[in-house]
Amino acid sequence: MSEDIQFQIECLSTELVEMLMCRYGWDMNKALDELYSSETYKRLCNPACGLFYEGAVYVFSYLENEIETGVVN
Repeated sequence: MSEDIQFQIECLSTELVEMLMCRYGWDMNKALDELYSSETYKRLCNPACGLFYEGAVYVFSYLENEIETGVVN
């Protein structure tokens, strides 16, 4: 994976953790645990999926759906 892609993933991850903390009232550790253990994050880290090109709000909608329903669309 290129450094540019890794940087984009890290930036998105930071935004997603902040969004999780705001949405669910979680502390940073809980938000990081939820993100890193999610199927959404696995897809985000897969360059072939191209999810890292999307905006944080778009990716968060997948993550939020996964957390609330257990299903990744």
